[in-house]
Amino acid sequence: MSQSMLAVLSLGFTLCCYFLIKQLYLKKRVWWLAPIFMVPLVIVLFVIILNIPLPAYFEYTHWLVALLAPATIAFSVPIYRERQLILKYPITIGFGVVTGLLLGLLSSWALTRIFSLPPELSQSTLVRSVSTPFAMEATSAFGGIPELTAMLVLLTGIIGMLLCEPLFKLAKINSPLAIGAALGAAAHGAGAAKASEFGQEEGVVASLTMIFTGIAMVLGAPIFSLFLV
Repeated sequence: MSQSMLAVLSLGFTLCCYFLIKQLYLKKRVWWLAPIFMVPLVIVLFVIILNIPLPAYFEYTHWLVALLAPATIAFSVPIYRERQLILKYPITIGFGVVTGLLLGLLSSWALTRIFSLPPELSQSTLVRSVSTPFAMEATSAFGGIPELTAMLVLLTGIIGMLLCEPLFKLAKINSPLAIGAALGAAAHGAGAAKASEFGQEEGVVASLTMIFTGIAMVLGAPIFSLFLV
């Protein structure tokens, strides 16, 4: 099979895989069927089993990554749509953004120092707690590698989805605002998806917190890099 055919097959499989697994997750609601976890595993197996060269796989699928740019702009829609909620809870959302941003940066910085990670990995880790479009933009200020940063963001989201419920029970956190702000600030898109399972208000607050935390990271990255790199 030619490389062009493999490229077309890869793009079609990636799109179908995401759609089918998302539909399955919406029916079953078990963590290991979450698209953020299952889709990468299935695609890796697909590439290995068919022995598809990575240049062939990325020939057309790289356009999916390019969609992150307009997706970032689209974040303005929920900000406008939920402006009344922002005006109603400005302190809660603002505190969630500031706390999530600082704790994400400082915890990542602490990990790089404790485990003496290689420079490329250390610099790519610092922005792991914000959504992928923002993280890939902000990581350049720290000297990180966008592709590596995207993988670390993915792992952070999965871990956040897995640990949130037992942590909320342990800390006796029941407030919809607190749950939403925590998940949006710490586990970005995966956290927002998980928050929507708790309730509509939790999902909205998580989405807003995720967006504002990402914006703050992009704007503040050049300053943060002066102290953390």
